[in-house]
Amino acid sequence: MSVIVKGPGSMNKRRRIYEGKAKVLYEGPEPGTLIAHFKDDATAFNAKKHALIEGKGVLNNRISEYIFQRLGEIGVPTHFLKRLNMREQLIREVEIIPLEVVVRNVAAGSLSARLGLEEGMQLPRSIIEFYYKADNLNDPMVSEEHITAFGWATPQEIDEIMQLALRVNDFLVGLFLGIGIRLVDFKVEFGRLWDNEQMRIVLADEISPDCCRLWDISSGDKLDKDRFRRDLGGVLEAYQEVARRLGVLTENRPPKGIGPVLVASNPTGKPN
Repeated sequence: MSVIVKGPGSMNKRRRIYEGKAKVLYEGPEPGTLIAHFKDDATAFNAKKHALIEGKGVLNNRISEYIFQRLGEIGVPTHFLKRLNMREQLIREVEIIPLEVVVRNVAAGSLSARLGLEEGMQLPRSIIEFYYKADNLNDPMVSEEHITAFGWATPQEIDEIMQLALRVNDFLVGLFLGIGIRLVDFKVEFGRLWDNEQMRIVLADEISPDCCRLWDISSGDKLDKDRFRRDLGGVLEAYQEVARRLGVLTENRPPKGIGPVLVASNPTGKPN
């Protein structure tokens, strides 16, 4: 099936590969590549709650680009290649492992509810949880036994995923601490990247306020999707604040109704 999508300054005919709650994947310009288009849709509770927040996709695209570039610089393998425009990035095509990997540093959300922990309590150590990617089942939490028994990943792959997840966590904790933000927890996905007969595990999907809990260190204000989940308001403003602190927005506030003002893209496609 082919679809018509509007590209910057032209109409491009591209094949839609997959559409999720926050992104659409299109066939890429070269074999083994895809184009990820970031939507403005905001969803919660497995899409039972849904809204459009104009400009959210632009911010997530830019924030995720910045973080994936920085992770690449320290040797974390990812699917990211480069940002194409305000809403799209070029990525490597990977075989997604059907697991959501959640790294928790502070008690919040479902962990607080399950174990009766006070929200905001620092955990004794970072905790990794696995959830089976199945919307119809509300993404149930699973153990390593489930993962290996049903063939979703091998023991060796689980070890590699956990090592990469903790490495990403260590980097992100420091990155956000440096801009006055506490990284409470985050969700990531991993995929298998095939090069001839060689396979390696790489970080995939995105890292943005959509999939992280980010609290201002001084005020405790939530700067993430919990503002949408809990009807706190100011969702776009919170995402803009994260982008501003990371240095991917200009300091000038955009006129009302115009949306976020982005730093000029690097025409070489190389990391800024």
